[in-house]
Amino acid sequence: MSIDDKELEEFMPDLELEWTDEAQTRMKNVPFFVRKSVVRGIEQYAKDKSLAVVDDGVVSRARQEREGAAMEMARKKKEAEQQAAADGKIVQRQYVSFTFYKLDPVFRRLPKEERERGMKEFIDVLEEYDNSSDMILLCYSMVGLRGDVDIMIWRICHSMEEFQKMTTRLLQTGLGTYLNTPYSYLSMTKRSMYMDFINPEHEEDRTHIIPGKAKYLFIYPFVKTREWYLLTQFTRQGIMDEHIYIGNKYPTVKLNTTYSFGIDDYEFVVAFESDCPDDFLDLVQELRETEGSRYVKEDTPIFTCVAMSIEDTIKSLGCH
Repeated sequence: MSIDDKELEEFMPDLELEWTDEAQTRMKNVPFFVRKSVVRGIEQYAKDKSLAVVDDGVVSRARQEREGAAMEMARKKKEAEQQAAADGKIVQRQYVSFTFYKLDPVFRRLPKEERERGMKEFIDVLEEYDNSSDMILLCYSMVGLRGDVDIMIWRICHSMEEFQKMTTRLLQTGLGTYLNTPYSYLSMTKRSMYMDFINPEHEEDRTHIIPGKAKYLFIYPFVKTREWYLLTQFTRQGIMDEHIYIGNKYPTVKLNTTYSFGIDDYEFVVAFESDCPDDFLDLVQELRETEGSRYVKEDTPIFTCVAMSIEDTIKSLGCH
């Protein structure tokens, strides 16, 4: 049964504190899709002030402080950027590549000496780039977890051309000639346009990815609906408040967001690092219940990757 406009206008999320009728009436003037996050923020403000009742005055003070904090954070961020420009410290964004490979089974039927030589050539190229200061390189295996991919190489550097040079060398190896690439995602780092009001000290500078090297990596490309971009910045921030709030409930999961607008088929590529797959599952399930999920157009395929050393990743192909 669908929800009509009247029900949406009257909708109020579960309240943890006592609210006066006037305060609740003010919340019903807030758009329903951000009402939950606004109510949660006001109640947190009241709890921080040891207030048991939320009245009209508490609502006003909470929103004033929230907006004031947002303006102050924006001011400091702008000043920092201006100072960096004045000092000549231009922050260089990174290119990010997630390349998935699938092995042709014919390779496993080659003579052992040929297989070992081909794998060694492939490993040597990976180790050369891994030892370089110009690139961050991590390897993962999905053998036994998916049928369409076997291994994935996560690369981060400041040059797209470097990805091309490296890939050409990999494909020229004995192993590389038997590898297909079912999926490959290209993206870039970029500062987030949304503020984390719940945890103001949260790192918002996403121009540099520093992988935490957790055991598991969960990756998927992401596209939002066009309706999302027609919302105002303030409305989108309100919706993202709820998204950020839920993310902060799962400190064992580290999010790396990169951007693909105009340089690949998707808009974002998200990579979650964690040692706890159950926490990631619960996080994704909870995010499905947020208002933001209404504006998701595409968020598959999803890859569960297991971190391994370069050598162990190649050995997981079952060819040694």
